[in-house]
Amino acid sequence: MDRLHARHPYLAASRDAVEASGVDLAALVAEGGPAVERGRERVGRALLEGVTEAEDPRQWSDRAELLSYPVARVLVSLLEVPGAVEKYAAAEAATARDRFVADFETDLELRSAGDAGGRLTLERLLADFDMAGRVEPIGDGRFSVGVTAYLRLAADLSGEEWRLVRRPLDAGRVPVTRPELYTLLREAVRRRIEDGLPLSVPPSVAGPLESDLAALRRRISDVDPPTAFPAVVPGLFPPCMQALLRRARSGESLPDHSRFSLVSFLVATGLDAEGVVDLCELADEEAEVARAQVERLRDDGSVVATPPSCVVMDQYGDCVDKDELCETIEHPLSYYDARLERAPDEDVVDWRSDG
Repeated sequence: MDRLHARHPYLAASRDAVEASGVDLAALVAEGGPAVERGRERVGRALLEGVTEAEDPRQWSDRAELLSYPVARVLVSLLEVPGAVEKYAAAEAATARDRFVADFETDLELRSAGDAGGRLTLERLLADFDMAGRVEPIGDGRFSVGVTAYLRLAADLSGEEWRLVRRPLDAGRVPVTRPELYTLLREAVRRRIEDGLPLSVPPSVAGPLESDLAALRRRISDVDPPTAFPAVVPGLFPPCMQALLRRARSGESLPDHSRFSLVSFLVATGLDAEGVVDLCELADEEAEVARAQVERLRDDGSVVATPPSCVVMDQYGDCVDKDELCETIEHPLSYYDARLERAPDEDVVDWRSDG
């Protein structure tokens, strides 16, 4: 078990490393410890924040990081929460993309020294997904992808730019930029992670995880917020979201958890990526980060990740300026729903039409 396996647990070599270690999953979860703790963190962050990266990566050994992956797959299978598998797979894939992009860019710098530094290379990832002959460089940082592979991986991506009719097609190959290739590879990872989930978990494995499941359910429970709203009215947002919106508009680079909270809330109210960027008055890198986050939060046009509950917002330190209504609700979306319902019709002016 080495660093590469720990950073990229979805690889065939990583799976082989776990099998070769002889670790018994039932014994591992019965013992508890770092791998189980990190597995619980993976699932919690996936469902509430849309990523699985550790809050403090230095806390976990390569062994704990790698073994936390099968533990997380078991936990998400046992949760029996609608959409949990899809949210988890999307979050793992989003984290995978961040990691393999970092590895690829470093690899480009190290090639002259003939040293990959224990990092994943583009060639190795393509080979792992049987895409070595389906993706070829064509110069200027661009690639061509076999049309069959392109159609399969782009099928679930939103945006007109991914439709084949929008792309030049030459001899059965589709040109893509390097970032677009990375997005297609993210989709390949997501599909692999989602494949086979939920697992059929034997009692010998499920039993010892009951306390971990209870902790996860507490984090995501009490949260059954409304999912459809008649209008986007920023003046009726809960105090926590109004505060985050002001910070974003001021040009502040929000912490990951705060950005996720704000963006997922805005997506849940009905905004698309450009609406989020415009409302938050984002530019340049912050705008691109928000657009990428919205893409991760949507699947077939529906919200994939619910914004954090009031309990979680409080834990983050983002529950601010509480008012009387805050004392009676458990989720920012429930607050917004209540404000919309109580507001006079003339005050419910959709920001999209008003702007």
